[in-house]
Amino acid sequence: MKINKKMLNKIFSIVLIAVIFYGCGGDVIPKPKGYIRFDLPEHTYQLFEDDCPYSFEIGTYSEMISRERSEHCWKNIHVKPCKATIHLSYKPIDNNFGVLVEDAHELVYGHTVKADAITEQVFMNPERRVYGILYEIKGDAASNLQFIATDSANHFLRGALYFNASPNKDSLAPLVRFMRKDIEHIIETLSWK
Repeated sequence: MKINKKMLNKIFSIVLIAVIFYGCGGDVIPKPKGYIRFDLPEHTYQLFEDDCPYSFEIGTYSEMISRERSEHCWKNIHVKPCKATIHLSYKPIDNNFGVLVEDAHELVYGHTVKADAITEQVFMNPERRVYGILYEIKGDAASNLQFIATDSANHFLRGALYFNASPNKDSLAPLVRFMRKDIEHIIETLSWK
C-alpha cells in the first residue's frame, strides 16, 4: 500500500492535535523553591598543633590537611558536614607587613563584583598577641568569610572559606552562620609559637 502525501499530512495533523489536547490537560502546579536541609553537628573543638608556628582549635568534625606543592604551613581545613574548606596561608613577617595586609585586603575586596556588602569584625587579644579581622562577604560571592590574624611583628595568617557549591546566598546562609562560629573560634584560640 502506497501512502500519498495527503494521507501523511492527515495522519500527522491528527497526531499533532491529539498531543496538544493531551498536553493541555490537568492543572498546572508550580513547584515551590526549596533549599537543602543541613543537619549540622554541635560545635565541639580539638586542638590542632604541629610543626607550624601557630596552633588553634578546629571542629572535631573537621580535618586538617597540608596543601601539596605549596609553602610550608599552608593548610586546608576540610569541614565535611558543610562540604567546605578553609584555605590557610601562613607567612612570616620580614619587613613586609604592609604588603601582606594589602594583599589580603585586595583578595577580600576583589569579591565586590558579586558582593552585596562586606563587613569587618576586629579581634584583639593582647595576652596571646593575636590581632585580626574577620571579613563577611555578603551576597553570591565565591568566598563568604575571610580573615587575617597577626602579631604585627613575626606571624601573619590568612584564611578564606569556600564551599563546594555554586554561590547562592539563600541556600548557603545556614552554613555560613555555622562556619562563622568555627572561624571566630579559630581566631579566639590562635596562639603563636
